[in-house]
Amino acid sequence: MIQKKCYCGSENSFESCCAPYINGIEKAPTSLALMKSRYSAYATHQADYLLATTHDSKRKYYSREEILHWATANNWQKLEIISNTENTVEFKAYFLDVNNTNQVHHEFSTFKKENGCWFYVDGKFE
Repeated sequence: MIQKKCYCGSENSFESCCAPYINGIEKAPTSLALMKSRYSAYATHQADYLLATTHDSKRKYYSREEILHWATANNWQKLEIISNTENTVEFKAYFLDVNNTNQVHHEFSTFKKENGCWFYVDGKFE
């Protein structure tokens, strides 16, 4: 059986790449790994993971229902990493919207590590 490459764009299968983070088996070791796993979580409609990996100080601004709607309303095509540092990632997420129109979500994300876990803090959009 041919394993599908991970949604995040790595050459590894989803099961050996982002799934262990999403399923809580492992913790993302870097902000980049967390960002990639969050993209994969959007592609696989894992709203609970997306909420859990949002920093506590920002979680109140998000709802599981809104995250799930955004994840399921779009057809996620590709993730492109532009640049990253220890706690920032610039990326472009390509997707088809509800009208089947190509869209690009370009974001500069900030992450924070607390108690050995990385969290998404916020993003600035281009």
